[in-house]
Amino acid sequence: MSTPDSALSGLKVFVVEDEAIIAMMLEDMLTDLGCSVIGPCTGLKQAHEMLAGSETPGAAILDVNVGGEQVYPVATALAERGVPLVFATGYGSVGLAESWRGRVTVQKPYTQDDIVRALGAAISA
Repeated sequence: MSTPDSALSGLKVFVVEDEAIIAMMLEDMLTDLGCSVIGPCTGLKQAHEMLAGSETPGAAILDVNVGGEQVYPVATALAERGVPLVFATGYGSVGLAESWRGRVTVQKPYTQDDIVRALGAAISA
C-alpha cells in the first residue's frame, strides 16, 4: 500500500462511479494516497454539472457504464481539457468503445496498487 507522500499526493482526481460501495472504496484508496477526490459522481448529468463548476482535475477515473449509459461524453469533455483518463470496467480494455481503446484501463475488481499504476500510466502518457 502506498503512503500519502506518494507521487500522487495532492492530485485532484475526478471520479465517476455509480456503484456506491465501489465509489466509497475508490474514494478511500485515493484519500489514502494523498489525493483529493472530486465527486464521486453517480450519473452523467451530475458529472457534466460538476465539471462545469470546477477547476480542471489532475486526472479522472471513469466507470465505463454509469447507470446504463456509456461515460464517453464525460471522457470527451475531460480529454478536451487535457485531463489524463483511467477507465474502470469489469471487461478490461476490450470493454471500451473502439475509439477509446489504448487508454489506460483498470479491470474491476481492482486494488489500490492497480489504481496507483493506472494513474501513473495515464499521467505519464
